[in-house]
Amino acid sequence: MKTTLLLLLALSLPVALTAQEALKSALTFHASFDAGFEADFSRGGKACQIKKGKELVACVPNEEVKLSAEGRFGSCLHFPKKGVTRPQFSGVDVLGYNDTSWSATVSVWLRLTPDEDLEPGYCDPVQIVGDDGKKGFIFLEWSKDETPRFFRFAIRPLFHIWNPTNVQWGDIPVEKRPMVQVAKAPFRRDAWTHVVFTLDKVNNKTGKPGGSLYLNGTKQGSIEGWDLSFGWDPAQVALVLGASYVGHLDDLAVFNRTLSDAEVKQLFGLEKGVAGLR
Repeated sequence: MKTTLLLLLALSLPVALTAQEALKSALTFHASFDAGFEADFSRGGKACQIKKGKELVACVPNEEVKLSAEGRFGSCLHFPKKGVTRPQFSGVDVLGYNDTSWSATVSVWLRLTPDEDLEPGYCDPVQIVGDDGKKGFIFLEWSKDETPRFFRFAIRPLFHIWNPTNVQWGDIPVEKRPMVQVAKAPFRRDAWTHVVFTLDKVNNKTGKPGGSLYLNGTKQGSIEGWDLSFGWDPAQVALVLGASYVGHLDDLAVFNRTLSDAEVKQLFGLEKGVAGLR
């Protein structure tokens, strides 16, 4: 009888997930670019599209973006020159944006030598956008004027919060911008760099919203002490790639929560990339 009771008790207890299972359960999107532009896995749409006027059409290879066999894991995207082609994926059921407390993590691999490969002007390899940039804007960015260029992660909330005096982004003192800035990021043309950024409790009025940037599994800094209130239409949120980017991009993934430092390091170390989680 005692053995039976213990067995029933054990069966009723929740089973703890392994570290890899926990990552897998949080995965909402993965694009390996091994077989094309379309995502391999998505809890929402898989289609990769570009804007053509006011319409969204299927993204196909052209002189500004194409598939390359020289990926970090198999094939990848290659942006051979600065252009206007910006592949994007719908964020509906992928990014999980909401107006109460939004948390997520985005992972990507990049390969380029910024000071040699990028053309003049800002470059945003990855953006999260909504229906209006003044209602919120999230991006990875290389600065436009410095040598070497700074690499940045920014969470810009409603316009009046981060820019109350209505001045240019570059004219705001660095310490007064909602961003993490890295002066000497380890990007180079002959090696891949793993980039992860997290979003934590965005739109939460009572908590402490923020976000962090990681390079090759190591935290570079965090955005803290800001009112990160957004005003997006959830149906219009999208993940956008390659704004003025020149280089390679691979293994794009989204998770539905803020990954821990240990989980980001684990993600960096996956031998087969995110495909090893699926």
